[in-house]
Amino acid sequence: MIANLSKGAGYLFKGFQLMNQQGVRRFAYLPMAINILLFSSAIWLGYSQFDAWLNSLLPSWLPDWLMTALMWLILPIFTALVSIIVFFSFSIVANFLASPFNGPLAEAVERSLTGQTPTALPWQQIIKDTPSVLWNELKKIKYFLLWIIPLFIFSWIPVVNIVAPVLWFLFSAWMLTLEYHDYPMGNHHLKFPAQRDKLKSQRTLTLGFGIATLAVTMIPIVNFIVIPAAVAGATALYIEQLKA
Repeated sequence: MIANLSKGAGYLFKGFQLMNQQGVRRFAYLPMAINILLFSSAIWLGYSQFDAWLNSLLPSWLPDWLMTALMWLILPIFTALVSIIVFFSFSIVANFLASPFNGPLAEAVERSLTGQTPTALPWQQIIKDTPSVLWNELKKIKYFLLWIIPLFIFSWIPVVNIVAPVLWFLFSAWMLTLEYHDYPMGNHHLKFPAQRDKLKSQRTLTLGFGIATLAVTMIPIVNFIVIPAAVAGATALYIEQLKA
């Protein structure tokens, strides 16, 4: 089990190497530049408005000594809360902005690894398949909600909620596994249920990839470049371990 987790995690770091190869890097660098600009703007906005946001939370009639004491008490909590909100909201936005580049990036990585690219569908077939693609996305959302809702409820149950952080971490890692493997598998026209079954067939291997991706996503600065690396790593994992 540990060996498989480590092997899966290794594919993320392989992705960092693959994204810099000739023929691949042009698909990786543009979304990476967008992410750097996006996160840098968010950090600048947070720092420039931080004092104003904090002061707006405290009533102006408080004496200075009490205001100072409260700011020292609130500062760590407020900083942590804002950091979490910014991290998750901008991660979602960054993934959304990068998504048009991720399919071609996965194709470029597959071409680099195998010398071949997935068979493209004609545009008439793409139009015909649009309703099923949208239905596929709804299935994905349904799957996420079926896990998020009970996990949220579980988090509020006294005593047993001690293990909730671990469950949330594993769930988030699994979601990232599903998210990034969607690009190479989608290029091969696999729908979400088939993707999920493929990933479940080697759960510890693929979960290891998700755990590594989640951990690296939490590292400042490095999280600027994790999206193209994760797409490249997921493509390599799919081609070398899952594709039959």
